[in-house]
Amino acid sequence: MKIYAPKMATPIQEKVDQNLKIRTGMVTVSDGKTQPEPVRIQLTMELLILQRIDTSTPPPVFGPPIESKERMVQITRQDVGGLGLSIKGGAEHKLPILISRIYKDQAADASGKLFVGDAIIKVNGEYITACPHDDAVNILRNAGDIVVLTVKHYKAATPFLQKQLSRETPDSDNDATCAELKADEGWKSSMSNNSRPMSISSEPEKRWVDVVSVPLMMAYVTRYIYGTDKLRSNAFEVRGLNNISTGIINCDDLAILSQWLKLITDNIVGLTHLQMKLYNRNFAVGERIEYMGWVNEGVINNNISWQSYKPRFLVLKGTEVMLFDSPPLNVAGLTRSILAYKVYQTMFRVVKESETVDARQHCFLLQSSGHEPRYLSVETRQELLRIENSWNAAIITSVIKLGRKTFAVSHYGRSGGLTLDWQSGFSLTEGADATVVWQFKFSQLRGSSDDGKSKLKLHFQDQETRTIETKELECQVLQSLLFCMHAFLTAKVASVDPSFLSSIQQS
Repeated sequence: MKIYAPKMATPIQEKVDQNLKIRTGMVTVSDGKTQPEPVRIQLTMELLILQRIDTSTPPPVFGPPIESKERMVQITRQDVGGLGLSIKGGAEHKLPILISRIYKDQAADASGKLFVGDAIIKVNGEYITACPHDDAVNILRNAGDIVVLTVKHYKAATPFLQKQLSRETPDSDNDATCAELKADEGWKSSMSNNSRPMSISSEPEKRWVDVVSVPLMMAYVTRYIYGTDKLRSNAFEVRGLNNISTGIINCDDLAILSQWLKLITDNIVGLTHLQMKLYNRNFAVGERIEYMGWVNEGVINNNISWQSYKPRFLVLKGTEVMLFDSPPLNVAGLTRSILAYKVYQTMFRVVKESETVDARQHCFLLQSSGHEPRYLSVETRQELLRIENSWNAAIITSVIKLGRKTFAVSHYGRSGGLTLDWQSGFSLTEGADATVVWQFKFSQLRGSSDDGKSKLKLHFQDQETRTIETKELECQVLQSLLFCMHAFLTAKVASVDPSFLSSIQQS
């Protein structure tokens, strides 16, 4: 689909606002079906905002927003004071979760976008409207350091909440207030024009108003038409955790397009690394997250003649590689993957350009023993190198943690066990007493060959005579053995040569 894009791209401008770098520029945005419209794009460290000019009477400089309009507000938890707000209500009172107090100079107050009387509808994209009060408190306390709230203001509830400020305990759910609110059900539906704050000036003036605000924490940026291998030549899209999309952002100048993509992607990667560090506080060294980020998985559908793609969130953690339909929003969410493979039993292979199945670039395969290969792609070569580098780091972690792995084999008709040991290398044992028949270091392996079924030949070089000795084995789980052997050898090479991983990253 060709998208019309008038000449609207302008150079990216920067300004410093309270030590926060903000970048702005003009682009056009479309839903993919209608003609693009001009908007201003504004990029902060945590948000991507699309704005348009509004010539209507401006709202007051101070005070809560108009009722009935949902807003997204992102706040950063402080070490002291947390989110800096208290709530009332809950499902047991048949009331929404209402912000009843905002503490001065703390996180909520610093945002300037939250008010007493705001009802919290979602926390990090998850609805809490049906939650009891205590559950809502726990969700807010465990929502992470960067929290995205979806809120809606109810002006009529504010007087009841403010009346209690001087005679209640913070974070308590005052029954008297809840009773007063329930007694006056009219406040829930008070959405008339009378609730609109009065304007300071009746003279219309040009001003920028936010149309879409997308949090960048674990956001997804793509140039491809959704679900396909079709690359947009002059456009991209950003999707946030809460499924809010910027729409299709068009730039006729490819240099400016590339610049926006890099700036937005850098911010997403930075925020994702921050989230990784927060999660890793909960894990021991061998269980920590090496990588988190969006990929696209090729899905073969028998009903269509082409391959479609679905966004997946990939996590490398400890000894496992996991795929998610959506990013884990907390530590508990890491247990809800749609699949999890052991890294030391999985092959990672970058797909050469000559081997790709369609127009998607930067593709790789994940294949775990006993499972069909997963065909995945990312947006840029840089991202592919990040995954490859993280994969090799994860292999070292997983192999060192595993230590040794033994496979049942047959050696010249006799049953035995082939052991891969991180410290000593290969060894074959036979008999009930596990007598060692032969042993070689990993560095002595000069090659291997197999029949793709069960037979394996290992070629070792004798350290003294320099002659090659070939050992023939049979293994019923040959693929699992080969994948694990590859993991041990990769980890050994990387640990002996520290430049190994950096050379991969720079290649």
